[in-house]
Order: sequence, then structure tokens, then C-alpha cells
Amino acid sequence: MGEDIQAYNGGGWIATKLEWLINWGRKRSPWPLPYGTACCGIEMMCALASGYDMARFGAERPSFSPRQADVLIEAGTITLKMVPILKRIYEQMAAPKWVIAMGACACSGGVFRTYSTLQGIDRVIPVDVYIPGCPPRPEALLQALGMLIKKIEKSHPILHKRYSDFLVGY
Repeated sequence: MGEDIQAYNGGGWIATKLEWLINWGRKRSPWPLPYGTACCGIEMMCALASGYDMARFGAERPSFSPRQADVLIEAGTITLKMVPILKRIYEQMAAPKWVIAMGACACSGGVFRTYSTLQGIDRVIPVDVYIPGCPPRPEALLQALGMLIKKIEKSHPILHKRYSDFLVGY
């Protein structure tokens, strides 16, 4: 199994350029799915407005359909009744998909240490970037988006696809 991946990793000039081209397109058009449930949603709306101009990162088109989104921005408190909905939305997103947890409530439950509040969304879906704060400023969301773009830029879509195809047979 390891030899197959190593041999494919050194795929040469064409594979390297193809990965570069795929990542170039992905990093310039991260379509966000805003999932604002509390006061962090207001700060997320500010980041989408013209004053902060999230469009300069290619994220000017917020998608309200999970099937057309790349980045789930969960901003706010998640109660236990909302967990199945959040999981369903995440599962409906097409791969590759990324998640930003915005605010203390999304990251760790925040000040709501109660039986009905989820203590961090990373307990139910994987999170790529955390934004602490209560609520975090729009600049923090822009910084997180920049971090996510760097992560997208370093990904290996061809190697990942090849590796996942290899594992399907087992």
C-alpha cells in the first residue's frame, strides 16, 4: 500500500501542474455556506458586506444550498436539537468541503455550559479553522478564510483521490 502511494506521489510534471491548477481554482472561489445561529452571525454578515469585502478572497457568493457550498461557516450556539440538522447539512456538501467554527460557542460551547448546548461543533463534524471570541470581529473571519485558502493551496487533490480509490477496494 505504501509503495503505491509513494510511486504516485512522484507522478511527475503533469500531475504536479494538474494539482496546482485544481488548487488554484479552489482557493480562488471558496463559496461559503453561512450558518449563523446567534450573535456571531451578525459579525459574519459584516464580513460579507462591502466594508470588509470578503469578495476579494473569491467568497462573494454565499450559498444557502449545501450542495453548492465549499466552506461551512458555523457561527453561534448549537443546541443538541440542532445537531442532526448540522450533520445533515455537512453530509450534503460535496467534497472537498471545509468547516470554520466562528465564535466561542461554536468552538467550545462558550458561556453556555448547559445540558442542552453542544460543547463545540468538532464533536460532530470535523473543523478546519477555529475563530475564538465572543463574538469575533469580522477581521478574524477574514484571517480564518486566509488560513483556509493556504490550507487549500497545500492540499493534494490527485493524490487524495488516488489514495481513496485505492482504499475502496479493501
